[in-house]
Amino acid sequence: MCLSEHMYSISKNKQTILFIVLAGLFITNAIIAEFIGVKIFSLEKSLGFGSLDFSLFGIDNLAFNLTAGVLLWPVVFVMTDIINEYFGPKGVRFLSYLASALIIYAFLVVFFAVRLQPADFWPTSHISEKTPWLGSEVGNLNTAYRLIFGQGLWIIVGSLIAFIFGQIIDVFVFHKIKEKTGENSIWLRSTGSTIISQFIDSYVVLFIAFYFGAGWSIKQVLAIGTVNYIYKFIVAVLITPLIYLIHKLIENFLGKDLAVKLKLEAMNRQNS
Repeated sequence: MCLSEHMYSISKNKQTILFIVLAGLFITNAIIAEFIGVKIFSLEKSLGFGSLDFSLFGIDNLAFNLTAGVLLWPVVFVMTDIINEYFGPKGVRFLSYLASALIIYAFLVVFFAVRLQPADFWPTSHISEKTPWLGSEVGNLNTAYRLIFGQGLWIIVGSLIAFIFGQIIDVFVFHKIKEKTGENSIWLRSTGSTIISQFIDSYVVLFIAFYFGAGWSIKQVLAIGTVNYIYKFIVAVLITPLIYLIHKLIENFLGKDLAVKLKLEAMNRQNS
C-alpha cells in the first residue's frame, strides 16, 4: 500500500469511528430519555427552593414540574446538530429513523416483560427485617414495575411523532441558517435550530398524548407546553459552549483537512 492509500484508509477509519460514536450517543440518549421520562420531577425543589406558583392561559398553580426526559433531550438535539454538521441531513434522518425503530423495539420488549408472571418471592423481596419501612412505600415490586414501565400508548405515539418531527425541523432550520452564514456563527445554527425544533416538539407531544389521548383542554396543553419550552429554551442557550467544545474535540480527532472536507460534503448533500 502506497503512502497516499494508507493516509486515505486512516481518514476513512476516523470518519467511520466518528459516525459510530455520535450515533451511539444519539441513540442511547434518545432511548434512555424515553424510559426515564415517566418520572415527573420538580425543578425548583431539585435546585433547593420552593415551587413557583404562576398562571398561564388561565391555568393556575403552575410550576416547573418536568418529565425527567428533559435531562437528556438537549443532548440528543446537540448530537443532531453535530451529526448534521459533519454528515448532513441524510445522516441525521438515518439515525432518527433507526432510533425510532429501536425505541419501538425497546417498548415492545418491555410490554411483554411487564406481562410476565412474577416469581412468588419477588414482589416482596425488597422487604426485610432491616428495611420494614419499604413495605409501606413500595408494597409490591411487580405493581411498581407495571406502573413505571407500562406507559400509555398515546404517550409513546406522541413522543415518537414529536421526536421525528422535531428532527426534521432541526435539520431544515440548521441548513437554512448555515446557507446564510457559512462556516461562521456555529452558535446561531446549532442553538437556533434547537430552539425552534424544541418549540415544535414541546407542543406536538402534548397535543397527541394528552389532548387526544387524555382529554386535556387546549389551555392545559398550551400552559404545560410553554412551561416545558421555557426550560428547554434556557438549557439550549446554556449548553451553547458545549457545542464549541465538541467541535474542537472532533477537529482535533479528524484533523482540520478532513473536518473541512466532511463539512463541505454535508452541505453539498443538502443542496443536491
